[in-house]
Amino acid sequence: MTTPNIDQANSAAVERMMSARPILTGVATARDVIPGMKDNLLLHAGPPIEWEQMSGPMRGAVIGGLIFEGMAKDEAVAVSMLKAGEIEFSPCHEHGSVGPMAGITTASMKVYVVENITHGNKAFSNLNEGYGKVLRYGAYSQEVIEKLRWMNNVVGPLLADALEAIENGIDIRALLAESLHMGDEGHNRNKAGSTLFAAKLAPLIAQLAKEKSVAAEVLQFLGNNALSVLNPVMAACKAMADAGHGVEGSTVMTVMARNGTELGIRVSGLGAHWFTGPVGQPDGLYFPGFTADDASGDIGDSTITETVGIGGFAMAAAPAIVTFVSGTPHDAINATLEMYEITVAEHEHFTIPALDFRGTPTGVDIRKVVELGITPRINTGIAHRDAGVGQVGAGLVRPPMNVFEEALVAYAEKYGFA
Repeated sequence: MTTPNIDQANSAAVERMMSARPILTGVATARDVIPGMKDNLLLHAGPPIEWEQMSGPMRGAVIGGLIFEGMAKDEAVAVSMLKAGEIEFSPCHEHGSVGPMAGITTASMKVYVVENITHGNKAFSNLNEGYGKVLRYGAYSQEVIEKLRWMNNVVGPLLADALEAIENGIDIRALLAESLHMGDEGHNRNKAGSTLFAAKLAPLIAQLAKEKSVAAEVLQFLGNNALSVLNPVMAACKAMADAGHGVEGSTVMTVMARNGTELGIRVSGLGAHWFTGPVGQPDGLYFPGFTADDASGDIGDSTITETVGIGGFAMAAAPAIVTFVSGTPHDAINATLEMYEITVAEHEHFTIPALDFRGTPTGVDIRKVVELGITPRINTGIAHRDAGVGQVGAGLVRPPMNVFEEALVAYAEKYGFA
């Protein structure tokens, strides 16, 4: 095998990431658009995992997903089905999809459809439920299921109609670029982006809703949820990251995801292989009444944001994030500066005013991670270790070094450096 020009391959991978233009074009039913989706398949966050190894929040979300689908009437029936092997599991990432926290996506759920019009690939994400007791944190009470069904039957179709009426869809890359200039970092702080998102949709929702009360209810739901844009942003980041995957000889990380038990990464030049290690325990701030003893292991696909250069990599753009994840504004700037050490490029479209509009650090090079001993920074929500409790805080965490070391060994073996 010809020895690859690694720097050239990495430049190509990151250029594809940055030139990708993800457009939110619609909302559809998961089974109709997600590749390989079927009725007895549940998609989940992170690398592959089975029921026996799942954390409390993911188990709760799985149970809730089966109740939502009408496949189980209650927890006991759901657990019986799961133990009997009647349900299949697969990572969202293996189906061009992403999901926050537990990430559970079922066949009849409405999902955002994002198309990268530069390269032609698509990505998908479920709808964001907002705060409180929600499925993504493992809650599955009657109120959670009722809210999910309202989102599926009322919010989803109305969003679909609104997006269909927007001639060229919503350019999520442009929305992200603007929100970074307004104090967001694109992962845990999305107040500006969610406001921009709601503003684009509001006139159409008001026009297309058959009843004013429905329009008001949906607009209030979007307006009260500072994370409403997170899910389409995640799908957009997935579309961008996938554009940079599969470049022969590249050492750029294109997936970083957690399932509550393990964190897994994929590398552009190493195909579909997952490199996994134990998830970390976030260091952060806890809501009143909770401590680190209550926390589940790190979980979710939302680290796709860091993978393409925002989130923890863009903390310098969002000094107020430290009031949520701990630290000082100076710490936020230092976090971004550190990430330049392990990345290939500075983003052409995502820039940071506080750094004289320097592009965000983009394209994690696994060689640099191992050489320098610096792992990526992640901004994350913290779930309670038990199903059904919900979010108990937010903070910062890093992936285990072994995943990068093992990926680099595999790279050396594949390309003849071993």
